[in-house]
Amino acid sequence: MKKTSLMTTSLAVLLLAGGCGTNNQPAAVQSAQPAPQPAPAKETAASVSGKLSFYTSQPEEDVTKLVAAFNKKYPDVKVDNFRSGTEEVTAKIQAENQAGKVQADVLLLADAVTFEGLKKQNLLASYKSPELSKIPKDLVDPDGMYSGTKVMATVLAINTQKVKTPPTSWKALAAAESKDAAIMPSPLYSGAAAYNVGVLTRTDGFGWDYFKGMKTNNISVVKGNGAVLNAVASGEKSYSMVVDYLVAREKAKGTPVELIYPAEGVPVITEPIGIMKNAANEKAAKAFVDFVLSEDGQKLASEIGYTPIREGVPAPKGLKSISEFKVISSDIGKLTEAREADKKQFTQLFGQ
Repeated sequence: MKKTSLMTTSLAVLLLAGGCGTNNQPAAVQSAQPAPQPAPAKETAASVSGKLSFYTSQPEEDVTKLVAAFNKKYPDVKVDNFRSGTEEVTAKIQAENQAGKVQADVLLLADAVTFEGLKKQNLLASYKSPELSKIPKDLVDPDGMYSGTKVMATVLAINTQKVKTPPTSWKALAAAESKDAAIMPSPLYSGAAAYNVGVLTRTDGFGWDYFKGMKTNNISVVKGNGAVLNAVASGEKSYSMVVDYLVAREKAKGTPVELIYPAEGVPVITEPIGIMKNAANEKAAKAFVDFVLSEDGQKLASEIGYTPIREGVPAPKGLKSISEFKVISSDIGKLTEAREADKKQFTQLFGQ
């Protein structure tokens, strides 16, 4: 099992083969990937049009903002989106593939493990965007099948009216003080939650015993991170395991919530983007990828409340940048192979 480590040595293991893939070779996170040779030419707005089918796990309000910003640059593209949890989006893709044709042109989903699985099925197209020169190379698939788009850590979140002494360890979710008062997202719906289960069960000091402890403590398991945050924000629950940006966003509204980066470290996902093989509108799909990774796209991500992945674009207020916290990681290849088994074991334990 993997131990926690400072992110500069662990992130390469966390995310990709040489990034979010399977080779897991250590490298400095802040180093940028050299521009692909030759660099693909960017499409002009006038040359990009038609329908673009976009599948994503982003919250609906964020999808709306992203599509609107993209359409300011590419007004002749009509973006049709399908939005659900990563696991449900993936199930839809598998069903469409079985039927003979995946309908999506471009995907933006929670984690690299999901994209690794699609890559192994030969369902993704290689595209090395010219914007990759400003994206840390350890967050980019070396074969060009996908790239991270932001940095999202799973953290502890508390209701500050209910919890007067903030916890500093993940053990709080299995401790007496959170009995009947904690909540987490289901790995059967959330890609981030599925990633967390895979990583934590392979980390020293956690394992399946940690999840058994949470079960004994009567932690609630709900469909997604949004539902988790709502329960804590309303005071229905006092403690939670949830992605950081949701907590920071809610705290900025004046809600009595606080996010905590536990001392043991945090699992991190990068919400990669990729193009489907045989996409119906490949030109628009490439333009969409370029926009998401561009300076304008990354500034939009920060404005919405995410920690951007592009060099030179700062994290929004209330969130730490990736160099400021420890990362809990595990071998991405093993996580990909074991995902379905992990979800099955979780189901057997929690009765989902």
